[in-house]
Amino acid sequence: MCRIFKKYMSALCHQTFLPLRIGPFLACFCLFVSPHIALAGETAVEPSGSGVDMLQDSTDEDDARSSETSAAAEKLVDAVPAHEHDVPLADAVTTAEGLAEPLQLLGSEIAPGSSQRLAWSATELFEGVPVSTPVLVVNGRQPGPILCLTAAVHGDELNGIEMVRRVLHDIDPDKLSGAVIGVPIVNVQGFRRGSRYLPDRRDLNRYFPGNPSGSAAARIAYALFTNVIAHCDALVDLHTGSFERANLPQIRADLRNPDVVTLTLGFGSMVVLHSEPTVGTLRYAATSAGIPAVTVEAGGPSQLELAEVKHGVKGLETLLTTLDMVKKMRLWGDPEPVYYRSSWVRADNGGILLADVSLGSTVRKGDLLGTITDPMSNARSELRSPFSGRIIGMARNQVVMPGFAAFHVGIQADDVEAIEGEQDPADLAQESRTGGYVDGMSE
Repeated sequence: MCRIFKKYMSALCHQTFLPLRIGPFLACFCLFVSPHIALAGETAVEPSGSGVDMLQDSTDEDDARSSETSAAAEKLVDAVPAHEHDVPLADAVTTAEGLAEPLQLLGSEIAPGSSQRLAWSATELFEGVPVSTPVLVVNGRQPGPILCLTAAVHGDELNGIEMVRRVLHDIDPDKLSGAVIGVPIVNVQGFRRGSRYLPDRRDLNRYFPGNPSGSAAARIAYALFTNVIAHCDALVDLHTGSFERANLPQIRADLRNPDVVTLTLGFGSMVVLHSEPTVGTLRYAATSAGIPAVTVEAGGPSQLELAEVKHGVKGLETLLTTLDMVKKMRLWGDPEPVYYRSSWVRADNGGILLADVSLGSTVRKGDLLGTITDPMSNARSELRSPFSGRIIGMARNQVVMPGFAAFHVGIQADDVEAIEGEQDPADLAQESRTGGYVDGMSE
């Protein structure tokens, strides 16, 4: 079984595109039978004094937790979809029969071969004024799956907003099989304030699928999930880095799920990072409800980065093509490598961080990633990569404190095996239970 897994990894790392119908099941099979090779999430172990850990980035920082009720402390409803998905996502179009049907959503009916702009009211302001955000819907002329695109679950993540706009407005409903639903600004309150969080400092992406009687965050999450997400057959949640960190365009996905693997293979030339979603995220709630979901990370917060936007749009348009929802002759590029592990390299000293690498750089063990200089004493320390791999996320040049996560390294498969051989099995078991989300850099 290990040989099969290695062949799959080798094919992806050498950009050999597996057939859409074979790849998902092979990847899923290998992950189940080879847990010591393809583990869920990043290793929740921090070697002392090394300046590096293996924890997956997220929004669960101490400064945010101090003023928010975490999802674990609040009772959330069960994520139950509004309809069943009996056909594999890869076959959803080819097995569809009959004529396309009108799409019922948010109290409106969208006829086949048409598009419409709807409004979703998530909550009210303190003054009692309803807060609504646009929902863009394109219902195709032919039957097929319903794909949902969400962006700005964190209000300062702008790249995804532009991706949704470009993709939705470029679809011809007469040439579409199935439907595409786009929610370009989920966290409209955070967006208006230029903030990642809701006004009460809660992270909305820790409260899905929500609770109609819970906190403000839980109620907003519940409204989105029940009124929009539960009506979809697949979900792509668009994010960026945060706190002045940027991510190489990449897909975060739980590769144990065959339909999720179908989504990842459909994006074309985009890095894939295997990770289990943490409880409370939109990706976790959707997959728990039987709706395959992936997170796309691209760029950093508070800016519109056109290169990252174009990269994401190409990936989404390629996904529509590989799912047979639209017909195009050319697909976009060869697949990028799949990383089953990643590591954040942290600052051991405070000072001015200056990077010596860029997003996408390939590094070897011991390569210089950047320097930190004390602006008072002029003392300088170096950050070096503990692993061979690729820079898939990094902090922008800035003043940092000790412990600041500076460089995210996707680790090559050969280093993954060496790392696992040195780990305590109890640590690995703990990792699979927790997911290892820290730091506030993504999702």
